[in-house]
Amino acid sequence: METRANYVLIGAFTLAVIAAAFGFVLWFQSLHTTKLRSPIRIVFEGPASGLRNGGSVNFNGIRIGEVVSVKLDNPRRVVALAMVENNAPIRKDTLVGLEFQGLTGVAAISLKGGEENAAAVPLDEDGVPMLTADPSALQDVTESIRATLQNVNRLVADNQESVKNSLRNLETFTAALARNSEKIDNVMLRVDGVMGKADSLMLGLNTIAGGAAGGELNLMVKAIKDLAEDFDKRSGALMADGRRTLADISRAVNNFDRNPTRVIFGGGSSSNSQAAAPPPAPAPAPPRAPSGQKRQ
Repeated sequence: METRANYVLIGAFTLAVIAAAFGFVLWFQSLHTTKLRSPIRIVFEGPASGLRNGGSVNFNGIRIGEVVSVKLDNPRRVVALAMVENNAPIRKDTLVGLEFQGLTGVAAISLKGGEENAAAVPLDEDGVPMLTADPSALQDVTESIRATLQNVNRLVADNQESVKNSLRNLETFTAALARNSEKIDNVMLRVDGVMGKADSLMLGLNTIAGGAAGGELNLMVKAIKDLAEDFDKRSGALMADGRRTLADISRAVNNFDRNPTRVIFGGGSSSNSQAAAPPPAPAPAPPRAPSGQKRQ
């Protein structure tokens, strides 16, 4: 029984330590955030269209905080409470207004300008700094939005016939597409067939260039290379034989020029060689017998 009670105490102590650690972390984070930011109250003497909780607070276009609450102080006054960075150079003469992202975007509090040596922001009754928005700036924003909307409306009105024609042309085009949907499908099928043939052609080229077994193109190039090398070797041998034949012919011509007799009849060509023997004289014919006698 005592052992079970000890387990309960140990578990309760562990949970208490974990809860205390979480509480310390949250407190430290809130303290750190409080040191980095401080509240400021913005008063709008008129409508603040589009302003809501979570909206940005921008100083010269740079975000320095966000709106934490928006409430009506009276029917004509809107009061917004924001948390802004402590190092933001907000002064008493800083101009306050609203800015929008597009025509339908969420409004953001816009802070601009102010002299560096100007006085600090005056404090409200509860010690919170308070600035009042410039009515002329709000009027400028409202007028700008209205002018933009009027320009858009005028553009549409001036080009109403063109807009109608464009819509009519679009309708005609979509109707033509609907009527020719079957033809379009056939065209797409043909395109698919052409693409399939192109794929087959590319595969064939790939096979020829470097597919299986080294590629047919590689084999053809190798065969042509071998043929060229063999032709080179044979042409070299033929050239050597031709040179030898020309050398022999040249020697024969030179020999003929020096001693044509030797080339024709053969033998030596020295001066001591014996002259050729004259041909033998023909034998005398036998005497003819007188007529009437017989040759014995």
